[in-house]
Amino acid sequence: MHTPKRWNMPQVDAEAARGLADRLNTSPLLAQILLNHGLMDVESCQSFLRPSLKSLHEPASLPNLQIAAERIAKAIRDGQSIVIYGDYDVDGITATSILWHAIRTLGGKPSYYIPHRIEEGYGLNAEAIAQICDQGAGLIVTVDCGVTATGPAGVAAERGVDLIITDHHDLHEHVDDQGNRVADLPVCHSIVHPRLSGSKYQNPYLCGAGVAFKLAWGIGQAMNGAAKVDDAFRAFLLEATALAALGTIADVVPLVGENRILAHYGLGGLKQSNLIGVQALIESANLTDQKLDSYHVGFLLAPRLNACGRMGHARLAVRMLTDADQAKSLEIAQYLEKQNRLRQQIERKILEEALGQIQSQGRDPNERRSIVLGSADWHPGVIGIVASRLVERFNRPTIMVAMTNGHGQGSGRSIAGFHLLRALESCHDCLETYGGHEMAAGLKVQSSRFEEFQEAFEEHARASLDPQLLVPELAIECQMELSQVNVGLVNDLKRLEPFGNGNRRPILCCRGVEMARPARRVGKTGDHLQLLVKQGDAMMKGIAFGAGDLMDQLTAGRRVDLAVEPTINEYNGRSSVELNVKDIQLI
Repeated sequence: MHTPKRWNMPQVDAEAARGLADRLNTSPLLAQILLNHGLMDVESCQSFLRPSLKSLHEPASLPNLQIAAERIAKAIRDGQSIVIYGDYDVDGITATSILWHAIRTLGGKPSYYIPHRIEEGYGLNAEAIAQICDQGAGLIVTVDCGVTATGPAGVAAERGVDLIITDHHDLHEHVDDQGNRVADLPVCHSIVHPRLSGSKYQNPYLCGAGVAFKLAWGIGQAMNGAAKVDDAFRAFLLEATALAALGTIADVVPLVGENRILAHYGLGGLKQSNLIGVQALIESANLTDQKLDSYHVGFLLAPRLNACGRMGHARLAVRMLTDADQAKSLEIAQYLEKQNRLRQQIERKILEEALGQIQSQGRDPNERRSIVLGSADWHPGVIGIVASRLVERFNRPTIMVAMTNGHGQGSGRSIAGFHLLRALESCHDCLETYGGHEMAAGLKVQSSRFEEFQEAFEEHARASLDPQLLVPELAIECQMELSQVNVGLVNDLKRLEPFGNGNRRPILCCRGVEMARPARRVGKTGDHLQLLVKQGDAMMKGIAFGAGDLMDQLTAGRRVDLAVEPTINEYNGRSSVELNVKDIQLI
């Protein structure tokens, strides 16, 4: 179904774009997009278009990283047992793998612990920490979790085991007597986090795998006793960018600054990776002969890694990326493929039930600012994906709760402009636990308090969410003529890859184009439209997904404004430029 969107197009400075284009020797359209990104001079534009590993920030600038790195280096030298405590999503899986390989490369003997998503839930838990300590751990290092785990951190302290927490998630805070927001931090050996109070680290958006990559680099420096690492460890760090890219893209952190650098180099290194687990994963997705981009990672590789944690136990995915041999890696990769297909089936079923629940409750999403649903029949490992689907459909912050034995495990997704973690903070009286960040979060709630939470969340949404944000926004880079759409333009736009959060695929608009013939329904269910539009002497095909209900209005001669993404369509060995139509506005 076609949902009208609110177009947002920045002010265009044609003269500045032409001047920058001349200095960069590129098209004014690409120059305008760079200006839209806030890149005003040749040096910053070239840095963006040609990412360099030399531009990565020094590990020591990350809060407490040197202290943590020295402690881990000491544990390696002393032969202490080092346990890496990771998370069960792609970011946690890749972060665990990066640190495991780093410590192994430097002569240590690490092991890892990944909690079970359903049985243990997100983050550190006291029972697991006690078990790890009792089994003889000399040092515990978390990745992608732990910054809110004040209780479990105390268990390690009581047993005299050093705990290093590395994380990137939002901090739990309280307001002090002076009205200041103060972080509630666990007491432990050290906390490595890009957004600790007083931090001057230049990239606040590192994901867990990015933090682990920086810590690995810092451990290499500590072991070498110098700012540089030795050649063998440098080769490992280059290899580790592939794992860091998987975590960075999958965790949907902004692909700007050093995140963009890690994603760029990591994507380039995935196909050449010496890690047999990475190659097995690529093979299982039938991508062995393809050039990999952010789409392949976000929609094909990452879901296979995530499926392991959602449907079973994520330690299998970590094993594939760490200590499994080739045969075992292929076996695990094939298992992940089966789990991913099962996950897709369950996801479709839960989505249908969620839509039915909305309809049966008579709660029109357009009349509410939020969607909060619960059921005892839902799989807790899949509800987060369904929440994302409902956000896409209704553009409302959404929380799905799977009920079991009097308790609900929830997963939420948000929309731009609505801070999900702070919304949960406002409902903390209704919740057992919660955590996450602005756009995604998890929670636990007693079943008896679910309806209370449902209304408290809606009340917060009504008080804080601007109604204008409930209309989906479409960010347009600039306007162009249909005659400007050619292979050269598509190649220019490819220079902006990798795309993702913070560096979206450029959407351009063509105003006043004419329907050269009536729109035609395509697809198995006829939900999509094939268009043929013209403007002056230029004529071009386009495909508008989900716009089938507009067919009767898109008659020959009708003028429309189109928001488009120019693409290359390859069919029967022939290539042509076509328009991927993101929105249609009738004139």
